[in-house]
Formats: sequence, structure tokens, C-alpha cells
Amino acid sequence: MSYIVQNCQSAVDISRCLQLAVLLEVSADKPGNVNFMSSFEGTCKEHFLASAVAAGPVFQEAAWRGRQIAYGERAVNDVGLGELVKLGVKEVMSWQHGGNTILGTIMLFMPIAVAAGMITTTIANGNVSGKGSVVGGLGFLRENINRIIYASTAIDAVHLYEAIDIAMPNGLNQAPDLSVNDPTSKQRLIDENVTLYQVFDIAKDYDDICSELVHNYPITFEEAYPYLSEQLGKADENAAVVNTFLRILANHPDTFIARKAGATKAKEISTEAKDVLDLGGASTVEGKLAIEKFDYKLRKEGNHYNPGTTADLTAAALALCTLNGYRP
Repeated sequence: MSYIVQNCQSAVDISRCLQLAVLLEVSADKPGNVNFMSSFEGTCKEHFLASAVAAGPVFQEAAWRGRQIAYGERAVNDVGLGELVKLGVKEVMSWQHGGNTILGTIMLFMPIAVAAGMITTTIANGNVSGKGSVVGGLGFLRENINRIIYASTAIDAVHLYEAIDIAMPNGLNQAPDLSVNDPTSKQRLIDENVTLYQVFDIAKDYDDICSELVHNYPITFEEAYPYLSEQLGKADENAAVVNTFLRILANHPDTFIARKAGATKAKEISTEAKDVLDLGGASTVEGKLAIEKFDYKLRKEGNHYNPGTTADLTAAALALCTLNGYRP
């Protein structure tokens, strides 16, 4: 593997911020997910820790390409967003044996990494400066994310499909067209000039990761990040992350669960998440007891009720926090 990353401190620090977000997400005791207390058959915390390490060089590469855009050395439509996702997945899969761990997180993080590289020259110890600022300047970040995704190409779409082939995630059986399971789809993407943005648009109604990418991260920026920032100011880190996870799940039925177990079950689980949060979530004794019961219920029938999409959205909110200077 060869990257073009040079000695660019901002790219290094952006990568560290995103790696830290992955680590903070998996270390929180979120119900129904792999964490430091619980595992799934064949997948445990070590696989996620290895994934965070493995993805680092590709996050750095994405940030460096963003800086190239900022200084006129690369066109926005030449950033290779799909390639970056594919490279990230390849690295993650080569460094651990727990299967698909952070595909959704990588899909959300790569545009963030590029966008952060476009607007900053230094992110270290919460001290951000340069061409625009991430701190207090999330509007710049969000605007650049939108530019990057909208400028994607058909080649980007093909690379995403190849990334999915490598990761082999579950629950990809609802595509109305251009299914990743159809061997003719990749050629059709090229022949019909279907961009990565258009692929996300096709899937947006049944996949909240794709919906975030198409609609410029509304859950991440408008709901999860503000709530998480507030929680981090008044609760311990684990409680803040768990409560944010519950808040997202309560408001948005997990689309990974919906694809595997149906929309009715996903909505039922969201209602239970709201009930747990109403008891105080991870911030009260009653809430903690309710989380334990909720976690047991989600796990008792295997991985069917794993709120994986919610975990990815929680990680994205953590990424905004770490980019804005949060340190544990």
C-alpha cells in the first residue's frame, strides 16, 4: 500500500481525531453493540481497536487530499471518495479477523476527513487555526462535505461497491436497483454514469448512512453533535456517549435492524430506547438498570437487533467533538 501523504501536521491530527472517535465509540457501554463489556460471536472489542489503528493512514490520506483541494492542487471531483472508502475497508479487513466492523463509520468519516483538510492547517490539542476554523466553524466543514459528496463520480460508485464486496456486510437485500449483490451493477454504474451521490440517493430511504450522505448529515450535525456536546459538559464520557446513542436510536429507528428484522421491530426498539432515556439513561441508577435489561433483550436472539447504524452515527458525532478539540 502506498499513499501520497507528506509531512502534513494537520492531516496527521485530523486522522488522530477520527481514530479517537472510533475508539471512544467502541469503549462506551452501548446496548446491543460490541463494547468493552460485551462481544458478538466472532467479533469483539479487539477487532474494533485494530480497525481504528488500521484506518488511520487512510483518514490521513483523505485529509491530505482535502488540503490539496484547498490550495488548488486537486479538483473536488478528483478527490477519489470511493477509493478512500475502499482503501479504508481494505486496511481494516487486513488488520483484524472480526469481519465487517466499521464500514458505515468509514463511509461517514471519509468526507469529514477531506472536508476538515480543506479548511484547516493545524488541529492539535484543541488548538485549531488556518484557512477557516473547525472550532466554531462547523458550517464550513458541512459545506465542504456537501461539495465533496455532490462532486463524486461513477468511478467512486464502483469503488464503493468494491469496498462492500470486501467488507461483506449483512442486510444488503433491499436495493430497488443497482444492487451490490448483482454482478452486472458495477458495469452499469459506468455505462449509465451513476455517481456515488446518486447511489446514496437510491438507498437513502432504507439506509440512514446513505441518507446522511445525501442530505448533508442532518442527524449528525443538528441532533447528535449538539446533544453529545451538552452531555460531555455535564456527564462522564461513557454516560455522554451512551445517552447520545440512546437519543439517536429513540428518534431514528435503526435502519440496519429494519433491514434485518423489519420496520416494526426497529420502531419497537426505538420506543424502548426512549423509555430508557426517559429514566435518565446512563446518568441515573434507574436508567442504568434499564440499559442492562435493554441490552439483554437486544442480544438474546443473536445479532438480529444490533443497532449498528446508530453506532456509526454516534461515531460521527464523536468525530465532530474531537475535531473541535474534545479530549478524554
